[in-house]
Order: sequence, then C-alpha cells, then structure tokens
Amino acid sequence: MAPRRKCPVCGSKQWHKEPSSGLITCSEGHVLQNYRSETREVTELGPHAVRKRTLKSGRKKKERQSKADPKLYHGERARFHYFQCLQLIYRMQVSALTRLWQLPPEFEMICRDVWALHLALLPNPPSPEPLLHEQDTVVTGSSPSKGKQTARQSAKPGESDDEGAAIDRDDTDKDEDKDEERSSRSSSSGSDTDGSDRDSELDELMRENSETSSSDEGEHRGTPKPRSAARVRKKRRTFGLYEAPASTLSCLVLACWTLRLPIMYMDLVKLVESYDLPYLDALRLLPETMTQHLRKHTVQALSPHFPPSPLHLHRLASRLARLMYSKYDIFTPEMNAAPILWKSVHCLSGTPTLYVLTKKLARLVSIPLTLHRSLAPALTREKKRDPTFHKQDSAVPEVALVAAVIVVMKLAYGLDGTPRRPRDKDDPACALPVLEDLIRAIRAADETTEATRPPYSMDAHRSVLDMDDKMLDEYLDFCERALLPRADRLPPRNITTDHFPLSEDSALARPSLESVGSELPAQPAMNANPVDDRPDVLRPGQDYRIYNTQDILGTVPEDLEVVVTRAAKWAGVDEDYVLGVVERFERRVLRWLESAKRKERGQRGSASE
Repeated sequence: MAPRRKCPVCGSKQWHKEPSSGLITCSEGHVLQNYRSETREVTELGPHAVRKRTLKSGRKKKERQSKADPKLYHGERARFHYFQCLQLIYRMQVSALTRLWQLPPEFEMICRDVWALHLALLPNPPSPEPLLHEQDTVVTGSSPSKGKQTARQSAKPGESDDEGAAIDRDDTDKDEDKDEERSSRSSSSGSDTDGSDRDSELDELMRENSETSSSDEGEHRGTPKPRSAARVRKKRRTFGLYEAPASTLSCLVLACWTLRLPIMYMDLVKLVESYDLPYLDALRLLPETMTQHLRKHTVQALSPHFPPSPLHLHRLASRLARLMYSKYDIFTPEMNAAPILWKSVHCLSGTPTLYVLTKKLARLVSIPLTLHRSLAPALTREKKRDPTFHKQDSAVPEVALVAAVIVVMKLAYGLDGTPRRPRDKDDPACALPVLEDLIRAIRAADETTEATRPPYSMDAHRSVLDMDDKMLDEYLDFCERALLPRADRLPPRNITTDHFPLSEDSALARPSLESVGSELPAQPAMNANPVDDRPDVLRPGQDYRIYNTQDILGTVPEDLEVVVTRAAKWAGVDEDYVLGVVERFERRVLRWLESAKRKERGQRGSASE
C-alpha cells in the first residue's frame, strides 16, 4: 500500500494501482516516483539456494515395553516345545506299557523308530526351532539377504509354496512399477526438450491419452481378483488332528503289531482310564522347567479330557501304517488273529466249534487282518470291472472278527425268533449249545461285566453310596494314583503325612499281557442242539435274513440285538457300526454262494455234454 503522502505535483492524497501496468498514480494521474513493486512468484531459481538446516535430536525414544511373559514360547518355537512335551509323555507311556505287560527291551527300540517315522510323515513336520533360534540370537552381522533366506527356509512346508508365489508376485509387480516410472520419466524429459517445436494442443492431447492409459493399467492391476479365483486362506488350528496326544497311542499300536502282540484298542483305552498309561492329565508328570513355557492353548492341547475311542485310534494307526508302507516301504504285519478271535468267541459265550466255523468263514470271505487295505494283497480280478478290494476292508480288525462270529451264529441259529434245528447228527450245529441257553449265558456275562466294572470307568454310572468296601478301596487307590503329584513334588513332612501316611503296598495289581481280556467269567453248562427230523422245521442256513443298516427306522430281533450289543461293548464301538460290518460280510457270503452255484451248474452242463 502506498504511503499516505501528498502528490508533489497536485497535492492529492488519493492513490491507486493500475491493474495493467502496476504503477501507483494519484487521482489526477500523476505517477508516483521512486516506488518498487515486488512479487513472491519465482519463475527461475539461481545456482545458489538457501536451505534450512535441520538438527537431529540425540534423544532416544522410549520403547513400548511389552507386558507378555518372556517365559512363554510362541510361534514355531512353541510348536517345537509342544512336540518335546509330547515325546516325553510318549516315553513315559512306553516305559509304563513295558512294565505292565513285561515286554522285551526291543519294544522300546521299535517305539522310538515308529515315533521318528510319525514325525517325518506329519503334514507339517516340526522345524529345528532351537537351532534357528540360536542362530537368530547369537549370529550377528548377517546380511538382509541371508536373513530372508533363513526366514524362507524356516517357513512351514505347507505354506512355503504359497508364500514363495506371493513373494514372486510382489517382486514382479515392483519391477513393473519401476519400468513404468522409468518410461514415464524418459517420456517427460523428451517432451521438455522438444516442447518448443510441438504444438501445445497436440501435447495436451498426448498427455491426456497417457494419463488415461496409465490409469486403466493401474485399475486393472489394482482391482482384486474375484473370490472364486483368489485363494481364501482359512484360519488354521494350533495343532492338527495327527498332532494330538492320541497319536502317541497310535504309535504304540503299530509297535505292538510289529511284535505281533495280540492287543485290542480297548486294552489301551482301559489302561488310559485307570491312569496306568500316562495320557489324561499328563502335565502333572512333566518337569516344571518344561511346563513354564507352555501357553494356554498348548496346555489345552496336552490335556485331553477323555480317552480316545477305538475308531479314532484305528483311523490314526491305519493312516500311519499306510504312509509308512507307501513312502518308506515299511510293512506292518497283520494282526495276530488267533487269540483275538478266541476272545471274541469267548465274549459271546461261544464254544471251540464256533471258533473253528468262524475261522473257515473268515478265510472264505477274506476278512481283513491288516491296519489298512493297501497292506493286504489285492483280490484276483476275473473281469476288468472287478474291484481290487472289498468294502469294509479297513474296518477295525477286532470288529471284523466279532462280526464273522455273528454271521456264523446267524447261519446256525437265525437269531430272528424262528428256531433252527439240525436234521443230521453230523451237522456242526449239533456241537453248538441251544439258543436259549446261549442267550441266557450272554446276558449273565453282560451283567457280570457291568457289576465288576471299575468304579473309575467312563461307562460306570454308579454313586459312591452304592459302592461296597472293596469298591471304595479300589476307588481311593485310583484317586491316589490319578490325583496326587509325582513323588518329587510331594509336600514336605507335616501333620497330615504323619497321622495319615500313604502306604506303599496300597497300589492295585497291574494287569499283565496274559491277563488282558481274561476277565470274563467261566461259562455255565449249556445243552447241545438236539436233532429234529420234522420236515416243517427250518434247518441251519435256511431262510437267512440280511438286515439293511441304511433303514434308520427299522428294528432287529431281540436275540440279534442282545448279541450285537454285547459285541459292540466288547469292541468299544456303536451297534450300528457292528451291524454295518455284519451286513457287508453277509453280502460277501451271498456272492460267494451264487458264484459257487454257477460253477456247479457249469460243471454239470459240461459233464452232460
């Protein structure tokens, strides 16, 4: 603003600025002299520019301190520590089973090899985390490229392909962006040098064209792929199905099968229920130096509330046996079937005659005695469409044996409410007991088993008020074994231990391998089947009925229900599972009978010609 002074020519004090020239004139038009107008618009910068000096403060920012417990392990280190705890529990199980069943020292060696194979065959094997952690903490001065390389090497095998592909895609995107920047810079520099020769309208059109093309490319690159094409990453569990504590029991099963020990899944389940085999609440047996690093998720994974079912154990064991054979050519031998078959016959109050008939039927229908059908020899194929294996070939082996026993009993008795009587004294059914006596013996054996069931069993629904003195002593001994900590963790001497000491000889007698499964009572005397010559009486094998297990609304006869219920409790599975295996075997017998009749008719036709 011009100063408020008089014009030296006319004396006027009214001034204004000309918008076109920028000169200051008075009301009469006289130009103000010695006046300079400055603007802040800079068109060109000189070689010397003033820069503001920046000073960096030497203060260090306070790092945000974490409230997490430094003793707890996370990530891959926590997973490796989980397998360390699981391996220690597995070693306790091996030593306990060796002591209970008086097993040879070779059993421990086999268990060690099976455990190593189990870890190698996991979908996501544990990485050598202690070595990697030591390298990260001790080794210094490593380059960023080496750090990235170790990070990629220590990545999970299940995620290495996906992460590598993602890294490759990110690198290619960055390279493309750099190429585009270089091309845009070169094009802009070229336009600056030749701008005086080109038309301004043409430059404007080219600039708009380049902006639209680059924006289209950016939109195509930035738009996400449709959900069907993009891989949606699901949230993974902390520990998989094959990494659970039940996997240690499956390794024990394979070790026992390797030594041809006649064991069942229920033998291990009973030992787990009685706390003779460390599985339930096994964290109290681990040292404190290991348990202090466990998170709550790891503690929950190592603390199952119930023993595993035989079906779950068979699923784990059959998978491990299949992978061992397919990848390392390690063959798991078949079951030692003779003792298990006699146990199943004795469970149903059968006789040696029933045992012999069941062996013939099992050989006839090719009952599976392996953990997985891939370990058994393939079936002979007469036609191209013939299968190489039967359905239910991967069933629980003891269930397959007891199902064969039920099929023989149905052939001999019918078990449908209509009696069958042998006509000839040479019929094997004459050596079998009468059906009424057999059903009565099965029910008595079932009642005896329920009465003698341990009070700590999962299936025992008995109150403490209903226990006698012997059951109370047994239950207190179980509580002493299951609830008290280890001997090195017991409290020091006090008034309780002085007046109520724990006796050393109060432990129950542990079952040996010979006594496993021999807790059944002696069979009562039963009468043999009489010979009946009447023509209206059905013979064994006549009017045979096959019940479809897909019929959920159907019912089975009372006699068959008693037999199936007893067999299902003995094997530790559901009644529907036993009926399904029985139906498959019955249809195999029917197919064999039809093929035998066709061959017989063919032989008769060839003989008549």
